[in-house]
Amino acid sequence: MAIRCDVAIIGAGPGGYVAALRAAQLGAKVVLIEKDRVGGVCLNWGCIPTKTLLRTAEVLNLAREATDYGVMVSDVKLDWAAAQKRKDAVVKRLTGGVKFLLDKAGVKLLFGIARFVPPLALEITGENGVERVEATNYVIATGSRPAPLPISGLDGSGVLTSDGALALDSLPGSLLVIGAGPIGVEFATLFGACGVQVTLVEVLPRVLPGLDADLGVEVERALKKARVKVHTGTKVSSVEMRNGKHVVHITSSSGETIFEVDKILLAVGRRPNVEELGLSSVGVLAEKTGVKVDEHMQTNVPHVYAVGDVTGGILLAHVAMHEGMVAVENALGHERTMNYAAVPSCVFTWPEVASVGLSEEQARQQGYEVKVGKFPFRANGKALAQGEHEGLVKIVADNKYGQVLGVHIVGAHASDLIQEGTLALTLEATLDEFDTTIHPHPTLSEALAEAALAARGRALHM
Repeated sequence: MAIRCDVAIIGAGPGGYVAALRAAQLGAKVVLIEKDRVGGVCLNWGCIPTKTLLRTAEVLNLAREATDYGVMVSDVKLDWAAAQKRKDAVVKRLTGGVKFLLDKAGVKLLFGIARFVPPLALEITGENGVERVEATNYVIATGSRPAPLPISGLDGSGVLTSDGALALDSLPGSLLVIGAGPIGVEFATLFGACGVQVTLVEVLPRVLPGLDADLGVEVERALKKARVKVHTGTKVSSVEMRNGKHVVHITSSSGETIFEVDKILLAVGRRPNVEELGLSSVGVLAEKTGVKVDEHMQTNVPHVYAVGDVTGGILLAHVAMHEGMVAVENALGHERTMNYAAVPSCVFTWPEVASVGLSEEQARQQGYEVKVGKFPFRANGKALAQGEHEGLVKIVADNKYGQVLGVHIVGAHASDLIQEGTLALTLEATLDEFDTTIHPHPTLSEALAEAALAARGRALHM
């Protein structure tokens, strides 16, 4: 006998579980299907465990620098097993919390592999055999996985994805990270702080190539200061095993270089999880880049929606959450569209990086007459008091009206500070709003106001 519901959601990651909670708030009968762990990549193998281990590394680093603050600390060392235990406890607490919320909301949670069957239903293969789910509306939220690279020798043991890197029982002596995007630089930061000899390789000309150029410059400087070897404009051409080591051949404009490392971490590219879904059997269009959706998150098939990484859009948990809410609100008779003009992006290096809106380069390419304001944290009182004065705030604005087009931050707590910029873009604010808004003193947020003033040549503390 089929299980019938108003909304059936495939995947209990950030997009899926938030969609389930929102649909339940709207009075829908909801079934949520998950093949592995509630919370998806973000809670189990991505955002949360990486940030938990990065906090361990940060505390370790602070202990090493404690004498700079007049605190005497001796015999500082890392217990990796204890750090992993704390990480697992944090993950367990959060995933348990999500399960509690789903249960309280009345969401029926099924574990198994979901597949569409004609005319429009789901078959769930799990512990209870094969179950059939028939829903008025469906949401696909199956996420993504690391994509392999077509490089000779990269399919052997000791080649890690982010999942494997987070589950290491012990630290390697040396690690080569392929890809200097957000994932790559976060892992380079983490393992470098833990004493691993890290080499970071990026085929494009700079670190964090998807963000404003000034942010990448600051992060590359910080990585090199932390003794991470950074090679940009460089390609990994081949890998081979020799005496238990990975021999990595990299090429650049200056020729070929060879490294011997204990482990390799792939931090480049992800692939949407669409193969097992049986989408073609019910007519849902999907390409290698993901399931195609419109601004309402609806696919080409009425009553079938898709959210998060599986759509091949912006691969961020908070984007998936908003897409999930948009999808179920439209499915249940409300009208809502996704707006991608103000999507914040955060990278948890030291210092942190956060960005929202257009980079300076993007703004110029789109034809804006650009006005730029920068303010360094070394001129900010709170940053100096904390001993965290690396980095800057950069505001990109339209010269004609002063409309804020982008806010870019590299510095301590950038991931928290960026929300002021996100709100500014959402409200279509101008430089005047930053100028006339009173910022508390002494705080890091004052740097945002000063950057807005700097855009008009009026910075007070620089």
